[in-house]
Amino acid sequence: MKGFSLLIVLLIIPLSFSLTFAGVLDGKKLFNDTTLGTNGKSCNSCHPDGSGINGKKSSYTIMGRKFGSLEDAINFCIKMALKGKELKKDSKKMKDLSTYVKTLTGKKRKRKIIKGC
Repeated sequence: MKGFSLLIVLLIIPLSFSLTFAGVLDGKKLFNDTTLGTNGKSCNSCHPDGSGINGKKSSYTIMGRKFGSLEDAINFCIKMALKGKELKKDSKKMKDLSTYVKTLTGKKRKRKIIKGC
């Protein structure tokens, strides 16, 4: 029985890692996807390479508004900056996008100013 339990653990750990890695990759694609909104911008337009986003925070303040979850902050940006429709919190797109955003460190990078960001 111990051998079977060990086998299950050895199978589950790599599987969960690969699913998380896939979520990060899919999330990065969404971060650069201009179809999340209607104005031709992506998350990367305002936050090149994740500039200014610290995905490890427990709350977020954007334009003076405080959000208690990463998903709420993401939806605010999609709605206001990208002029898009909010994602359902339990959707694959939201899970992938938030998984990617959680990898960002908040480092500011020099960038050109983009109107509307």
